[in-house]
Amino acid sequence: MTTHAQAANFAGARPVIDPADAVMLLIDHQSGLFQTVADMPMTTLRRHATALAKMATLAGLPVITTASVPQGPNGPLIPEIHQYAPHATYVARKGEINAWDNPDFVAAVEATGRKTLIVAGTITSVCMAFPSISAVQDGYKVFAVVDASGTYSKMAQEITLARVVQAGVVPVDTAAVASELQRTWHRDDAAQWAEVYAHIFPEYQLLIESYAKAQDVATRHEPLDSQRA
Repeated sequence: MTTHAQAANFAGARPVIDPADAVMLLIDHQSGLFQTVADMPMTTLRRHATALAKMATLAGLPVITTASVPQGPNGPLIPEIHQYAPHATYVARKGEINAWDNPDFVAAVEATGRKTLIVAGTITSVCMAFPSISAVQDGYKVFAVVDASGTYSKMAQEITLARVVQAGVVPVDTAAVASELQRTWHRDDAAQWAEVYAHIFPEYQLLIESYAKAQDVATRHEPLDSQRA
């Protein structure tokens, strides 16, 4: 359901992600903050944040990262993000809780020339919500990746979702972002996209393995069947 705020924000256009106009903002995915997460398993959050980095690289999206006082108890960014998005731009903050209050962070976003933001952050109600709402007010189309943002309770997550939706932010999940960026399986890097889905839900790896095994069996038996014919 599209809210009035979302409709106004998207100026009548469908609220979908255009890979040619999108920027990935990965905010405060820090080892210390991860220890406060209770609305999903920490390992799930970590996999999803990593998947966003991987898909941004595959889709050629600019990636901007930042951390909240990483020298303190919030801890450093998890290394997987820059490992799988080596082209990412890291912006250091000067203590601002809302990343959008940091002029260098906003300047990095503006420098991309893109107006669609895919945002994930820990903690959800602060690190994801504050810059998402601020960016909408500055005229950006914002998609908040809820299951790649973690917080300290399910209640906090639900309250935050209500708040950001009212502000015009579109909530999405990690797999939906992957599908919108990928767009089609008819592409040369389809196998790499399959690996992204396996990162999001490991059960998908079983599907890949069973399919590969079936293909292998079919290929090995094909010559024998031909000889019998």
